[in-house]
Amino acid sequence: MPSPANRNSLPFEPKKSKNKKVNDKNLSQPKETQRNQTESKVAKSNKGGNSLQGIPEVVSKRMVRRMAVFSGIPTAMGIFSFFAFYAIVSQEWFKIPNTAVLLVSMGLFGLGVLGLSYGILSTSWDEERVGSWWGWSEFVLNFGRFTSAWRNNRQKSLNEE
Repeated sequence: MPSPANRNSLPFEPKKSKNKKVNDKNLSQPKETQRNQTESKVAKSNKGGNSLQGIPEVVSKRMVRRMAVFSGIPTAMGIFSFFAFYAIVSQEWFKIPNTAVLLVSMGLFGLGVLGLSYGILSTSWDEERVGSWWGWSEFVLNFGRFTSAWRNNRQKSLNEE
């Protein structure tokens, strides 16, 4: 269980340095020198640990599976709806307005798009914990992390202006 202080940070989030001050020396140096210094700092930080690792492969595969389920099923139903409506209309079982076909298919494709986001946010971002099948508790936790990070970035950008 993560500590309360780390609850809002992602398990695979890079470590942030709190001493991000602009150096007056760097402003007077040519851009090429600055770039070389930045590249050497990145190389040194990569040697020291996995702080810039990114999303672990286990979590990534979990996300892809969940996106395939929560997006694939509604999208497949959206495609199938065209064939179903065609069969109903061509067999003259009853008349279906074009707007009904449009709204049903757009609704199903829209659910597929929402399923992509839900698939990512409902995945357990902790490598050791798989999470539940529906993933509602993981969704609530990850959506809270997402909105918290968004608010912090927004607040930082407002403070910089």
